[in-house]
Amino acid sequence: MKLGEGVEAAIHCAAMLAGVDGAATMPGAAMAESFGLSPSYLLKHLNQLTASGILESVPGPAGGYRLARPAERITLLDIVLAVEGREPAFRCGEIRQRGPTTLDASAYVKPCGINVAMLKAERAYRTALAEAKLSDIVAEYVSDADPRSVAAGCAFVARHQRPQKSSSTKQA
Repeated sequence: MKLGEGVEAAIHCAAMLAGVDGAATMPGAAMAESFGLSPSYLLKHLNQLTASGILESVPGPAGGYRLARPAERITLLDIVLAVEGREPAFRCGEIRQRGPTTLDASAYVKPCGINVAMLKAERAYRTALAEAKLSDIVAEYVSDADPRSVAAGCAFVARHQRPQKSSSTKQA
């Protein structure tokens, strides 16, 4: 299974936003710059995260994005589903019922074993992602990463975050 590149960008942006102070925001353009991404490409994924209730979008010249809920309440599964959608990665097309050797439908009453196995794997994968909290990912990074990388990331956030007077401004 291959997830789209947008998943990586979305997770990194959410992790970056976990470091923003209080009600402050971070402009999408700054996050795009930080990760060397096209702003229009990243905006698509930020909008998906906003529509899913993971991020808040604050309009205006001092606006930007911030987490809509604490990082402890955001899982990697939340982010993956926001970007990739809720459909399973594998979708059985019942191709066993096509072609020259196809039998009457009564020969196919048992579920396709391949579909059963793939959906079992999907459940395991989703369970693992649901257990991975954004706050834990950030904490592990801060404790294990090269201190220079942590310092550079923190300095970038401090330089680009935009303080807000109130956290009551919300746009979905």
